[in-house]
Amino acid sequence: MRRSFVIAAVLLVLAFVLVGGPSMVLSLSTGQIASEDATRTKTVDPNAAPDVVTFEDSESGFWRYLSPRQGFQKRSPINVIVRGDVDDVERVLTEAGDGDWSEVNESEEVALPDTYALFGGGNATENETAAANETLPNASESNATDESLANTTDDETASDQSQGRVPDLDWGEADGGIRYAYLDPGPNERGYWTTETLQLEDGDYYGQRYHIRLYESPNEDDDWVAMQTHTEHFDWFTLRHRVDGAKAAQKKVESEFMSHPRVDTQDDVSRLYLANGGPSDTDGWVSLVELAGLFVVPTLIGVRVRGRGLDTDTDSGTSQSTERVSQRTPAAIDDHLTDVDRRRIAAAAARLETGHLLLVVTILGLYLGVRTSGIFLEHRAEFLTPHQIAALLYPIIGVGIPAATYLIARGLTRRLDAAVVAAGSLAVAIWLDYGLLGVDTLPIDVVVQRMLVVVALGLIAGGAAKRAARDSKFNDMLLAGTAMWVLVLIGTLFGYL
Repeated sequence: MRRSFVIAAVLLVLAFVLVGGPSMVLSLSTGQIASEDATRTKTVDPNAAPDVVTFEDSESGFWRYLSPRQGFQKRSPINVIVRGDVDDVERVLTEAGDGDWSEVNESEEVALPDTYALFGGGNATENETAAANETLPNASESNATDESLANTTDDETASDQSQGRVPDLDWGEADGGIRYAYLDPGPNERGYWTTETLQLEDGDYYGQRYHIRLYESPNEDDDWVAMQTHTEHFDWFTLRHRVDGAKAAQKKVESEFMSHPRVDTQDDVSRLYLANGGPSDTDGWVSLVELAGLFVVPTLIGVRVRGRGLDTDTDSGTSQSTERVSQRTPAAIDDHLTDVDRRRIAAAAARLETGHLLLVVTILGLYLGVRTSGIFLEHRAEFLTPHQIAALLYPIIGVGIPAATYLIARGLTRRLDAAVVAAGSLAVAIWLDYGLLGVDTLPIDVVVQRMLVVVALGLIAGGAAKRAARDSKFNDMLLAGTAMWVLVLIGTLFGYL
């Protein structure tokens, strides 16, 4: 029992070092993330008439935030405004540029900008927080800065490309995913809430993608389109989309406007301050464009993992290992190593088994294989709906990884070694996955959840090792790890984590 507590403590430290610490350092938004309950309390007074954004040559206007329900909440800030017709915007987005923009049909609903759950528990905003209540100043086109944005992209000629297949997103029976905009037609007319005119997406449903919601003016004579755009990725632990941020997507959209031949970067592209910053990484400045043109290219960062065989023959003694360590150690380091240090390094190397390498490869392969398989099936298996793809692949995450870990760890000798290798492999797989997706911000609840699954898998591996299973195959470490894994995954799926 005492040994089990020691291993559990080591795993907690390892999870913090490999997952928690780097996440909190690299993810600048973790400290800004609040729970869904906290966000709901920060609403605008429903009895107070909101200040709407209007333009000098238009009678109509809009409220600067979107809302998950027909009520004023400071969520999902508008971050792009186009002075033009929505049909022109759609035409440029879907026909020009190198992006793979696709229209989301009316029968399809996607989980943006909130997360979208396959199971119960409703939507939970993953990385948005509401700004504190405040009286917003009136904003008009005259508030726009006179400073034009410099052209940061090379001139490109638009080429016709075939549109990528839009997945059959049969989400009609699921909860949430709706975003309302408040539009004011003008004098002597009453404002109202409406859903989006059009949705556009670019990227992979089971990878990372960009998403835009467009809301056109309620008056035919007022040509403006308010847009909310952001990036998101699919989280296989939660079976939800998680919003990564809005600023990167806004810059991508703005960059495409600036690269379009019909847009004068000196006169047609500027910034307008709407004072709607706070949620996610928004700063209150929106892109204001006179014509339509968008270009977004999702990127993937390739990562290669190299392995090397290890000599596991311990019969040769530590003296030979010590000699090899001395021979292979650079002179600058070897000069600072004592004989005791060399013996310790040799002893650690002698404890490595082939099963350790097999465990690393298996966990990495299963975890990253689910991501790549989801993207492959999304594009190649058109007969499968997202529900069916998730049903096929999620068991690999929920059951396959711990089962494979248990089976491989049964052949390992030491409990601590098996636990550390399994937990470390899962932590590395998580970071490689985020690296492939280009995710650089994580909400605090995701960080905690990942730390817990890392610890749970380590306990399963430690409990399956030979020395732990000497007295009983169902020892305390194995049972605790299994229970922790199941509870964390169930709690995650239903929105408790």
